[in-house]
Order: sequence, then C-alpha cells, then structure tokens
Amino acid sequence: MRRTRLVTLTLSLAAALAATFAAAAPASAAATDRYVALGDSYASGVGADSYTAESGSCQRSTNAYSALYNARVKPASYRSVACSGATTADVINTQLAALSSTTTLVSVTVGGNDVGFSSIMTACVLYGETDCIAAVQAAEDKVRRELPAKLAAVYNGIKGRSPSARVVVVGYPVFYQLGTICVGLSANSRAKINEGINLLDDVTKTAATAAGFKFADVRSIFVGHQLCSYGEKWLHALNYLSLGISYHPTAAGQSGGFYPVFSSAAG
Repeated sequence: MRRTRLVTLTLSLAAALAATFAAAAPASAAATDRYVALGDSYASGVGADSYTAESGSCQRSTNAYSALYNARVKPASYRSVACSGATTADVINTQLAALSSTTTLVSVTVGGNDVGFSSIMTACVLYGETDCIAAVQAAEDKVRRELPAKLAAVYNGIKGRSPSARVVVVGYPVFYQLGTICVGLSANSRAKINEGINLLDDVTKTAATAAGFKFADVRSIFVGHQLCSYGEKWLHALNYLSLGISYHPTAAGQSGGFYPVFSSAAG
C-alpha cells in the first residue's frame, strides 16, 4: 500500500512539474507565427549598430529586439518595417501596409517622436535647466492632449488589418538614475525628463490595454543600467560625433532589456 501511494505521489509530482514547465515555455504558436515589427528608432534598433543595407536611413539593426526574437525563436516569417524618426502618422501611412489577415504577431514602439523627444533633449543639452523643464512640460501637455487619440488610431489600424494577431506594445526606458553624482544636466532637468518618459509610458500602457493589447514595460529592467547609474549603461549618452544614437539603447540594452520583456509578452 505504501509503495502504491509512493508511486502515485511521484506520478502526481511529475505531472505537476510538467504542467509548470509547459506553462513557462513559449507558446507553441511561436514557431508558426507570422511576425511584423512596427515603430520608431527604438524598434528599428538605432544605437545598436549592425544596420541592414536594405533599411537605409530607417537604420534597422540585426540587434533590435524584433530581430533578436526572429533569430532566437524562429517564427515562420518575420518582417520589420520600423524606421528611425517614425511618428504615429508614419506608422499608419507607411508601415501598416506590411500587415495582413495572416499576420499573427505584431510589435510596435511609437509615440516619442509625436511629442518631440529629440527636440526636448536638444533644448535640455544646449539651453539649460529652465528651457529644459519648459520643453518637457510642453511635451507632457501634448501627451495628455493628443497622444491617446493618435495611439488609438494606430492600434485600430493594426486590428483592422490583422484582427487575429497578438499585439505587443513596447514602451520606452527611463533615461536617468536619480540620486547619483552625475555630470551634465542638472538634477532637476534629469528628474523632469524622467517624469515625461514615465507619463508617455503610462499613457501608452492605458491606450494599449484599452485596445486589448499587451504592454511590454521595459522601465524596471533598465534600472541599474540607465545614464548616471553605476552599472553597465544600456543607453547612449549625448554623442556629438553621432547625435542620432544619443539616448537610444545600445546593443546590450536591446538584448538585455527590450528582448526579454518583449519575448515574455509575446508568449
């Protein structure tokens, strides 16, 4: 009787472990997915080097999170049309055409250019704290006033073209670790920039959730790897020799930050 109970217990434990591992494993749909990546420079991989020749000024990198997913998970098909500088209007007008009714997985990172990411950082670097804080505040007002409707238009466009697709909206990392000794921008400027990024992510998360999409939040995984942190930096600081990569993820930021969060959300 004891032996029978032991065998039963062992089999039950094995079954429970199998179920646990099955739940933790990527969805079986991954191998048959038809995946399309949309978005701006954070999606295309600006700052991560290894840009494909075909992408030209869009600067699509083989180190971008979508390309890493393609290389590691190996979906049935993959196409990235993400492009440096893209706004929500650009995604609607030039990128949604890559989707179809057979697309089963979509990723998108967009919204930062709609509120002037690059011009904000220029103001902060060149003109000092007062202008920096004013520029971020103007962007925050724009995020609240305009971005929800613009994101909804993108998300509705995705659903219209690929109604059965799993859609993952990938957010932005917060740039600075606060409370450290850091040269460059003032502590008030850094805090205000972080505040603006957090608002952008929060508004994007709300819009994505309302559309029934998953939001891949990269903010927490970048902690310890931000500018002014003591760990390995996953973001480029201001680079006068290559301004376009400034404040964008490095290859390590794409692989160590964006990729695991996206792949977990993609399932």
